[in-house]
Amino acid sequence: MGQFAGERLDLIKSTRHDEFALEDYSRLQDAGVRTARDGVRWHLIEKWRSRYDFSSLMPMLKAARQTQTQIIWDLFHYGWPDGLNIWSAAFVDRFARFARATAQVILEETGGPLFITPVNEISFVAWGGGDAGFLNPFAKGRGPELKAQLVRATIAAIEAVREVDPGARITHAEPIIHIAADPDYPEEAPAAEAYRQSQFQAWDMLAGRFCPELGGRPEYLDVIGVNYYSNNQWIHQDPHLPPSRRRKNVLLPPSHPLHRPIREMLREVYDRYRRPVYIAETGIEGDARPSWLRYVGQEARAAEAGGVELEGLCLYPIIDYPGWGDNRHCHTGLWGYADDEGNREIYEPLAAELTHQQQLWQTQRRDHRAVEEVVNIETIDEAAREVDVAATKSRTKRRE
Repeated sequence: MGQFAGERLDLIKSTRHDEFALEDYSRLQDAGVRTARDGVRWHLIEKWRSRYDFSSLMPMLKAARQTQTQIIWDLFHYGWPDGLNIWSAAFVDRFARFARATAQVILEETGGPLFITPVNEISFVAWGGGDAGFLNPFAKGRGPELKAQLVRATIAAIEAVREVDPGARITHAEPIIHIAADPDYPEEAPAAEAYRQSQFQAWDMLAGRFCPELGGRPEYLDVIGVNYYSNNQWIHQDPHLPPSRRRKNVLLPPSHPLHRPIREMLREVYDRYRRPVYIAETGIEGDARPSWLRYVGQEARAAEAGGVELEGLCLYPIIDYPGWGDNRHCHTGLWGYADDEGNREIYEPLAAELTHQQQLWQTQRRDHRAVEEVVNIETIDEAAREVDVAATKSRTKRRE
């Protein structure tokens, strides 16, 4: 995704997926998963201007072809080459050239079909790198500017990829959020709603609905990916409040009366754009992993039964990883860390729930009726609080 405190993060390397892509894709096949999201590391491929070395990507392409795994390739998930100024026009041009070259290599090595996510989470990168200042380029007060720049780069990349393969499918993964006004401060309701509506800005820019001067057009929106985690809903508070009125941010777990059901959030996205939708990222840490999958699976099936054109649900990440800020072992995956032979221990409770969810989806689509289950909301609530505590500790350590 970028860098924390000047240190570049490469989760493909730190999880050893670069070493064991074949084993990892084979495990997915054994679990009945035929499609995966994966990342292309621009900073490794283009170490010199417009000179490309695809040796870091080639084992993953060969593994995908050998296992017949359909990969949705993120072109911008792990930052950009050293020395490239993200604010410059050269950034857009070089990203487009990189996208074209990468699409060509992927197509040649796998034979297609080609699925590409140009920039993962434009909104989050713009906030983290342009406003909050904890992601590269570590700026503050420049979030809208960075978002516009990433949209320009995305549009240029789409055009470049479609020059290689006019039939390439383009996905755009963005966080979906819900922000409620604090009942004790009803005057903050307009600001809360404005913030909530900002989740659509990147998609609207790409479609030409907002800031049309960027060059957006409806055809740039193909497949909509939504990323949803336990901390994607909270109660708004005005950042300019005096110290006497500031209060702790309050998350909205599923049992909270102000929580918005995920099925409604999916419905809103689909109604707004009328494009196929998939849950591009979701997951949680710890023993609540099976309960979280059951919860999100239930919401996703309800959305589909309600008319949302829902294409799938992506557990992300599918393997454990070291925490961004504190390097802790994040137990989030279906499989754990790899040993030197490429073996990963499977988390059996999540594996069992995955199989169960796959069966429920098959039943719903076969019988054309909603399949409902009981979900333990208390388990989800507690897990969300634990994740929030861990994330707070990680942010604190990062600042230190």
